[in-house]
Amino acid sequence: MPPEQSRTPKTARTPSGLRRAGPRALPLGASARRPRARPWRASRGRAAAAQAARERAELERGVRFRSLYLTIMGVVLAVAAVNVLLGSVGLIQENRSRPLTDAERARYVAEDVARRWRAWPAGMVFPEELPYTALGRAQQYAHRVGIAPEADCAAAADSPVASVLRKYGCQAMLRATYVDQTSTFAVTVGVAVLPSEQARTDAAGELPVDDRVGVRPVAFSGTVTDTFGAAQRQRTGWVGAGPYIVFSTAGYTDGRTRASVPLEEQVNSEMWPVAETVAGRIARALGEPPDVPRCTQGNVC
Repeated sequence: MPPEQSRTPKTARTPSGLRRAGPRALPLGASARRPRARPWRASRGRAAAAQAARERAELERGVRFRSLYLTIMGVVLAVAAVNVLLGSVGLIQENRSRPLTDAERARYVAEDVARRWRAWPAGMVFPEELPYTALGRAQQYAHRVGIAPEADCAAAADSPVASVLRKYGCQAMLRATYVDQTSTFAVTVGVAVLPSEQARTDAAGELPVDDRVGVRPVAFSGTVTDTFGAAQRQRTGWVGAGPYIVFSTAGYTDGRTRASVPLEEQVNSEMWPVAETVAGRIARALGEPPDVPRCTQGNVC
C-alpha cells in the first residue's frame, strides 16, 4: 500500500483561484453580532430639518403669545390712561370755582339755619337783653333771668302740644325765662327743634288752637320768677322760623293765676305784646338767612 498520506486539510480554492481563509478566532468575550449600521446621510438631514421645524414652530408660537400679551397690556394701559384723564378732568371741573346754583344756595341756607341750635352758644340763642316797645311807644328791654337745660319735647310741653311734636320728630326743647323791664311779667320762651322746615310746617298745622296750652313755664328759684308756674300762665302762643317752632307763655311774677285776672285786664295789658316781641326776636334770629357765597370757593368765580 502506498504510505499513509498526511491528513492535513488542504486549503480550498475559490472559483476565482483565491484561497478562502478559515474562520478567524474571536478574542475572549467578543460578540459575534454584526456591527451596527450607520444611518443614511439623507435620514440625518431629515431629522435635522424636523428638529429645525419644531424649533421654528415653538418660536413662532412664542412670538404670537408675546404679541397677544403685548396687545392686551396695551389695551389695558390705554383704558387706564383714559380713565385717569377723564377723572382728572372731572376733578378739575369739580374743584374749579363756579357760581352756586339756586338749589345749592337754598341748601346752604337750610343747613346753616338747621344747625344753629347746636352751633350757637346758649347766650346767642337766648340773648341777655331783648328790646321791646312798651305802652306809649317807649323803648324798653326784657332781661333774661335764666336758661333751662335742654329738655325732651314731650316733657317741656303740655300734652296736646307734646303729642303733635312727638308725631313730627321733635328733637329737643330749649327754654329760657325773661322778665320785662319792671319785672312785672314773666315770659318763658321755648324753641322746639324739628327735623326740617317741612316738618315744622306740618306740625304747626296740627297744633291746638288754645292759648292755655303750649310750652311749660320755667321758674328760677331765688328770682322774681320763682312763683311762675302752669297756673300763673295768662296766655300762650307760637311762631315758626326755619325748622323751629318758638313757643311763648306769659304771666305775672306776683303769682296771680289766670282765673284771678279779669278778661279786660288781660286784653289791655302790655304783657302779651312783650311776650310776642321777645319770642319773635328769638325766632327771627334763628331763622334769618345767612350770607351765601356767590361761588363754590367764596365770592371769586
